[in-house]
Amino acid sequence: MTRQPETARRAPLSRDRVLRAAVALADAVGIDALSMRRLAQELGVVPMALYKHVANKEQLLDGMVDFVLDEIGPPTPGPDWQPAVRARILTARSALLGHPWAARVIQSRTAPTPALLGYTDSLIGLFRTGGCSVDLTHHAMHALGSRMLGFTQELFDDSPGAAPPDPAVLRALAANFPHVAELATAGAHDEKSVVGPGCDDQSEFEFALDLLLDGLARLHRSGWSSTATAG
Repeated sequence: MTRQPETARRAPLSRDRVLRAAVALADAVGIDALSMRRLAQELGVVPMALYKHVANKEQLLDGMVDFVLDEIGPPTPGPDWQPAVRARILTARSALLGHPWAARVIQSRTAPTPALLGYTDSLIGLFRTGGCSVDLTHHAMHALGSRMLGFTQELFDDSPGAAPPDPAVLRALAANFPHVAELATAGAHDEKSVVGPGCDDQSEFEFALDLLLDGLARLHRSGWSSTATAG
């Protein structure tokens, strides 16, 4: 359990203080260990005191999402939309990497929170003020998906916590699926990645992001529209 100074524990309870403590607790012990009871213990209050500020745990999680997204800050528009969008997304990625549980909680929300709507609106605004059409911007947001917040959904578990591949399994893989095995053992898997071993490291995230943004820029320059290419 994280320990707060006695002066902080005696401070009047507020929604901001509840959310700040919840985020810190999730950072320290993981989102699965977070409960209203444990949070109340952390704050030195009875559990019922929390419900004056958050109606239930789902509302608490919504507030925690917004607390993390607020760390992204306002966008920095520039004369060119592409570097502005790129910088915005990488800032979001940096914020979420500071809270490893945040991406999972965002994906679990049944409706977008106010801060998530605000962030999405700001990203759309960078495309639109940069001259991209509503049509292209609409398709861009679909193409980016969760990448607009700096994370991706991997097809296989290649995370830093995943067990290292068994040599016998790799030999069998190479015998039956040589191209898969070739990529699985490729040198591009950097054990010293800024995120950790595996595929979803910073350079690979930026590689995929740049592919998308370069492609969108090409479509923008060509005056692309979905109606012109339909059928």
